[in-house]
Amino acid sequence: MSYIGKEDEVQQRPYWRWSKVDFLPEESFQNWNTYLSALSQIYSRFNDRLLSRSDDANEITQLRKQSENDMKRCLTWWDLTWFGFGSVIGAGIFVLTGQEAHRHAGPAIVLSYVASGISAMLSVFCYSEFAVEIPVAGGSFAYLRIELGDFVAFITAGNILLESIVGGAAVARAWTSYFATLLNRQPDSLRIPKGNYLLGPIAVAVLAIAATIAMISTKKTSQLNWIATALNTLVILFVLIAGFAHANTSNLTPFLPHGAKGIFQAAAIVYFAYGGFDSIATMAEETKNPSRDIPLGLLGSMSIITVVYCLMALSLSMMQKYTEIDPNAAYSMAFRSVGMK
Repeated sequence: MSYIGKEDEVQQRPYWRWSKVDFLPEESFQNWNTYLSALSQIYSRFNDRLLSRSDDANEITQLRKQSENDMKRCLTWWDLTWFGFGSVIGAGIFVLTGQEAHRHAGPAIVLSYVASGISAMLSVFCYSEFAVEIPVAGGSFAYLRIELGDFVAFITAGNILLESIVGGAAVARAWTSYFATLLNRQPDSLRIPKGNYLLGPIAVAVLAIAATIAMISTKKTSQLNWIATALNTLVILFVLIAGFAHANTSNLTPFLPHGAKGIFQAAAIVYFAYGGFDSIATMAEETKNPSRDIPLGLLGSMSIITVVYCLMALSLSMMQKYTEIDPNAAYSMAFRSVGMK
């Protein structure tokens, strides 16, 4: 499906602009009279937004024209697969696995990851279908504008922003903790005490650097992601090989210490470790063939991630009895328990 012809090509304008109309393009903000007139129409405008719905042509053609600066189509399914791998696998697997194995699931934490993985995969199928039908940068926001209307899309956009802020902050703080332990220091030693809180300037710097790289170039971001993900993959392979080399099957007994309830309690928490895959759907306008590449990238990355998570959870459960797993530093303490200090 393609609505974009030569007559619809986006007119390029300078990216850095500072005029009032660039920051406040709506007619309502042009002067006080138009602003007061807009205020008097709040009810009718809200009612219109509550009931109105967009359509494919508007999302693919008209909104793309309004954005003025077209995106470069430079990504393939291979890039998206590694983007998915890099955006999903992070601190979650190293922190949540030990925590939930110790508190709720026991060795059945493997099944918790299977349940969460199936749930995440169902979401992936939805994103894949929408990405094929509406290949735009809006992701789920654009899909919902068409299917359920502007109001639902507005609520969803708020949730997406909240997810990104909370998830980004959590990963950046975890990065600080791991960096501190890499220097043989306490996890909070690089944070600044402020009353009852610990401020993390390093986490802020990490987020600023990552955001700057992402804004400079999508392709350069992809290349940096390959490098980071390759290093991450080596760490994961080390954990798996070393973990299974020191495995003891007796640690898997009892396999279901808290029954099915424990599995699903843990599954609800470890689902956080699968977060981030939805960002791939927002790369449709930067993908060479979005109707093919996005489904392949999403399904490929999530399939690999689910297998990796299950294997990592199994290696931890076989290295150490679930009652002895340290909820705060599960893998490092498990290795220490088998003599790998």
